Order: sequence, then C-alpha cells, then structure tokens
Amino acid sequence: MNRYLVKLVFHINIDNGTHTTQFDEQVRIVNARTIEDAFQKARILGNKEEDTFINADNKLVHWKFIDVADIYAIDAMQDGEQVYSCTHENSDHHHFIDYIRQKAMLIQAKSLTFA
Repeated sequence: MNRYLVKLVFHINIDNGTHTTQFDEQVRIVNARTIEDAFQKARILGNKEEDTFINADNKLVHWKFIDVADIYAIDAMQDGEQVYSCTHENSDHHHFIDYIRQKAMLIQAKSLTFA
C-alpha cells in the first residue's frame, strides 16, 4: 500500500449565490495501491463530504465537491488526514471550476489506465 497527498476542491455557495463565491481547497492523505486508485478514492471522499446546512447566520450553505486538483505520492501519514485547507473567494466561479476540472483531466491523462 502506498500513500498519496491529494487536493480536494469544494465550491461553497451561501444563500443561493447572494454572497461572494467561496472555494475550499483541502489537502488529504489517502492510502492506495496505485495513483489511479488514489485518484478514485479521493473523488469518493470528496463526494461523501458534500453537504447542505443552515449556518449560524441562518443562511443556507451548500458544499459541492468539484474534483481532485493535485495528487502526489508520499510516505508515512494517516489515511484521510487533512493536512491543508484553504478557503478563498473568487468573483468568477465558473472559470475557477473549469480550471479545477481541467487539472483533474490532466491527472487522468498522465495514465492511460483511467479509461
């Protein structure tokens, strides 16, 4: 079993888009046999963490998983451990989402076994 560092990116929509668009980038550790398995495991993890809830300001909040933005083979950390998170605002959320999806496609393109 190998360990990989993966970056998951989430789109945070507050009050149906009436607030500035936010994105959360989380770096996680996953255990997998191959980089392809790590990528798929990261996608499953991201999808499981999508959520909708009411925040402290009584606003509806949606967390939507966009995709895996980066992946690196690493050593000795805990499976699923979050080691980095960055939430930021972006006025052009469509461009940012497209950018993350393109990065995910590049990860897949590096290995023909994803097909």
